[in-house]
Amino acid sequence: MRDAEARVLNAIDAAETVTLLAETVRVPSVTGTDAESELQHRFARLLTEADMDVDVWKLDLDTLSARPGHPGTEAPRTEGYGVAAVTGGEGPPALALQGHVDVVPTGDLAKWEGSDPFAARITGDVLHGRGACDMKAGLVANLAVVRAIRRAGVRLARPLAVHCVVSEEDGGLGAFATLARGHTAEAAVITEPTGGAVITANAGALTFRLEIAGRAAHGATRYEGVNAVEVFWPVFEAIRRLEAERNRDVPEVFGGNAMPYPIEVGTVRAGDWASSVPDLLVAEGRLGVRLDEDPAEARAAFEAALAEVAHPWLRANPPVVTWPGGQFASGRLPAGHELLDQVRTAVADATGGRPAESAAPYGSDLRLYAAAGIPTLHYGPGDVRFAHAPREQVTLGELHQVTRALALLVLRRCGAL
Repeated sequence: MRDAEARVLNAIDAAETVTLLAETVRVPSVTGTDAESELQHRFARLLTEADMDVDVWKLDLDTLSARPGHPGTEAPRTEGYGVAAVTGGEGPPALALQGHVDVVPTGDLAKWEGSDPFAARITGDVLHGRGACDMKAGLVANLAVVRAIRRAGVRLARPLAVHCVVSEEDGGLGAFATLARGHTAEAAVITEPTGGAVITANAGALTFRLEIAGRAAHGATRYEGVNAVEVFWPVFEAIRRLEAERNRDVPEVFGGNAMPYPIEVGTVRAGDWASSVPDLLVAEGRLGVRLDEDPAEARAAFEAALAEVAHPWLRANPPVVTWPGGQFASGRLPAGHELLDQVRTAVADATGGRPAESAAPYGSDLRLYAAAGIPTLHYGPGDVRFAHAPREQVTLGELHQVTRALALLVLRRCGAL
């Protein structure tokens, strides 16, 4: 191992990194909230203190929403901030490390041990809390790499960029805005939780809304009405049939995942009075987009499947389908790109094990970077099975290993003077 690499690895302060992760988890940066902006400004200060040139800007939400390719949003939002930092050398960054500061809502607080999702509780080698896994551990690893390089007195021959973004959870507005601002790189690693693997492709996910009409009547004479809940059931069965059809031929890169393109109904609302036949049901969910599939084709397949439901009432009163909220296309690292082997070699040198390549069944910012011509993959601390759940957690030993691997990757792509 070269001298610069050894110096930087020795300069990684594991205890400091854990402290920073705990502090970061304690900021309740739910998508679209003031705390999301607070955390962006905090990371801007930390990156500035690490001697990076930092660009902080307020997002022009109206201009972005009118821009072609806008990824959609779901959370109410009155503001958002972008943070992009660069250090070392001349020319475009050889590498960008990217992470999102926003987290999903907590759900039922009673289901969290200790009832405080943002307490950053540590038991043994595990830190628990909303965002610990998705993806504040990855954010902190990015910053820890920059701090270690500075502490070791190493200067990079080519620039390194760090992008901190908002709104990933509801579509990717922050990444979209960062790229629109002109921040780019020759390659990027998004430090989403990968469970030790290297994720080189993402399926997409499109948010849909269904309106199912019924006919109102008094509950005592329900036979005079048409219950929207009842006529929704054949629609739901059609969704399940479509899901099975779209998951028949699964690419090998998904590593045995039998359902990389799930379709799920996440919310259902119907009726406005207990003794009335409900005349409207509204359901919202997500449609998985296959690798390399045009999202327009995925939408068309979904709408066609619902149009074919053989139900007399629905024939005369077809479901109304709209596409609000996040619209994640699929994305992937170009086949044979050097970044994959560079990451795998860095991980092997840092941990002793060469990681597997895989694909993920969820959408992410990867597809936005890929669409902008930036070869991108995921590698970061945490297991995605803990994300978005009241058991969310990350292993601190894994955080340290990922930080070491990222440090080696940065030094090898950017070079050390």
